[in-house]
Amino acid sequence: MVVVVEIGLGLTGFGIFFSFLGIIFFFDKGLLAMGNILFVSGVSLTIGLKSTMQFFMKRSNFKGTVSFGIGFLILILGWPILGMIVESYGFLVLFSGFWPTLSVFLQKIPVLGWFVQQPYIRSLFERYRGRRVPV
Repeated sequence: MVVVVEIGLGLTGFGIFFSFLGIIFFFDKGLLAMGNILFVSGVSLTIGLKSTMQFFMKRSNFKGTVSFGIGFLILILGWPILGMIVESYGFLVLFSGFWPTLSVFLQKIPVLGWFVQQPYIRSLFERYRGRRVPV
């Protein structure tokens, strides 16, 4: 079980890396498509197939799932910039519930924590949490 999770984390990391390379190489649709496939398969192996299906099929995540899927289809059809814009919107909607957890994690990293705790950056994270922080 631990090996499957480690492989899933590796695939997720490679998915992010290939997506980054695809953006760096002027929206190369092959690298972007490979990054998306690796990312989704890595998430599936990390949290399990049943949990993945429940996550993507939740009513509150439906708009993000559809946007992510349509963006991937647009990317495959040959419009990588438009596809990445639609996918990015879907990604933000899907994973918006994880921003508070991510902000707490980032604040505990030694050098990066100082940057994340700056008022402007902190207000961005707090906005996703649902409450406004005065700047």
